[in-house]
Amino acid sequence: QVHLVESGGGYVQAGGSLRLSCTASGSISDINAMAWYRQAPGNERDFLAFITNIGANYANSVKGRFTISRDNAKNTVYLQMNSLKPEDSAVYYCATRPLPNSEYVGSWGQGTQVIVSS
Repeated sequence: QVHLVESGGGYVQAGGSLRLSCTASGSISDINAMAWYRQAPGNERDFLAFITNIGANYANSVKGRFTISRDNAKNTVYLQMNSLKPEDSAVYYCATRPLPNSEYVGSWGQGTQVIVSS
């Protein structure tokens, strides 16, 4: 399994932006999809977005504010987060989705904390 490391989390005021990065230990070019999730305290881990080599798909909660992208040459996936709200505060996780048309997750990163102040 590929090892994933997230970075870029931190503290930001409401309305601000952050860009998260997820770097894999190996090539991601042949992985079906890369995805981002988040988990706030006391909540379940929620899907945010995934990206294949063809396109991307987003949860309604972040559509229009967050953008997922991938750089296969750098084995890295990004999540650009704009217009952040306090309810976006959570630990953000990168993941692989190796199977087409499936929500199965192959590998998780360790997570990066995002705190949005009001």
